Amino acid sequence: MAMIPKTRQTAEIAQREDPMTGSILIADNVPTNRIILKVKLSSAFYEVTQATSGAEALARARSERPNLVLLDIDLGDMTGYAACAALKADPLTAHIAVAIITPPRDQEAKIAALKAGADEVLGKPLDAPTLSARVRALMRASATSGELRRRGETVRALGFAEAPATFGRPGRITLVGSTAEEAMGWRVGLRGMIHDEIVIERREKVLRAVHDGAHSDLYVISTRPGTGEGLRLISDLRAREATRHAGIIVVHGQQERREALMALDLGANDLITRGADPEEMALRLRTQMRRKRDADLLRQILDEGLRLVSIDSLTRLYNRRYALAHLEKIAEEARTGGRHFALMLIDIDRFKSVNDTFGHAVGDAVLAEVGQRLRDSLRGMDLVARFGGEEFLVCMPMTSLTEARAAAERLRVTICDRPMTIAPDGTPVTVSVSIGLAMGGGPDRSAIPDLLAVADQALYSAKAEGRNQVTLGSHAA
Repeated sequence: MAMIPKTRQTAEIAQREDPMTGSILIADNVPTNRIILKVKLSSAFYEVTQATSGAEALARARSERPNLVLLDIDLGDMTGYAACAALKADPLTAHIAVAIITPPRDQEAKIAALKAGADEVLGKPLDAPTLSARVRALMRASATSGELRRRGETVRALGFAEAPATFGRPGRITLVGSTAEEAMGWRVGLRGMIHDEIVIERREKVLRAVHDGAHSDLYVISTRPGTGEGLRLISDLRAREATRHAGIIVVHGQQERREALMALDLGANDLITRGADPEEMALRLRTQMRRKRDADLLRQILDEGLRLVSIDSLTRLYNRRYALAHLEKIAEEARTGGRHFALMLIDIDRFKSVNDTFGHAVGDAVLAEVGQRLRDSLRGMDLVARFGGEEFLVCMPMTSLTEARAAAERLRVTICDRPMTIAPDGTPVTVSVSIGLAMGGGPDRSAIPDLLAVADQALYSAKAEGRNQVTLGSHAA
């Protein structure tokens, strides 16, 4: 067994790193274009594959299920538009994010790409900062879509009804221009192309409206050069429960590219260049409204569809029954895409002494707080479950061994670095955890029961070797 040193530095490094990896399929009939893109994306540690034609791109997308497909406008045997439309029409690939690469400043090509169903349009030439920021934003959207699909499949595997759809509900869009005239111009331009409710709000009044309960599905926010006001508003919207999952589109000037890219990393979903065709804005708004409804459905499945049968009543985490079914879905996708996933068993050290010393009410409070900290420390796509008693399970899809080690150490530190609760006599109650880690996917085709056995043995070793540490299963090292 290989042990991970218990260092706070490891945890701090892990917190700064983005643990998400993903796969990207590049389709272009020009070899040079494919090579340049592959070099740029591989340097950011994405798994990159290539297709030389539209037909090959469609076949690879069906077999590999990448997180993102980048299509050139000319694929030799078909246009990028036709390939995108085919991907979105196929139930096996409809959830995959698609970006079409168009000639520079070609507005007609951009509109055609969005009409074909593209999630993003990238104009040539593709500079590295813009490409990286756009890809990160698309990966976030892909993660939500993929998790929605996996949870829907898990619902069916457990024998329950299809998750309810959310068709026909009109949305609400708030326009926040740099001036009232700019916002008015947007609304006039969108007339007849958007059937959701559109309201105009002054920048300084947006948060007051949210506080009063008047929040929207989408926010269109104009930047002001040099002020940072747009970035602050994005951060404020993302920090509030009511608007944390709202769609955000930033309108920026040609010379405000750096601030626009920062907006993407702060949580904006899309960018529009100031002065763009109203039809482009309308198409992008429709795409973001569709994504918002998908995300709302994902949370509805979590909060309503499976609550009684799959949620542990104490910790509000998934229970063992759901976790085992969902693990099979994650493992199946990892086998199909050739990707890795991490599996952790986490056990509270000496939990019996907590109950014996402070009583079961305090023990329950500790279990609930451990569950909350695990959930808050992981990605939305990660599976967190109470596996039984004081044992928890974490599964992280699309995760390398290096990322898994860092994440496990971060979780260990998160649990033990401050008290879980305060006992009735005023005593702070602090606990530690031992973690057994196993890796699945890639060349290792181990079944879920085998991986659980590896993680369980690693957990046993962590306990035997002193507790409060992370131990890797033998074949994961």
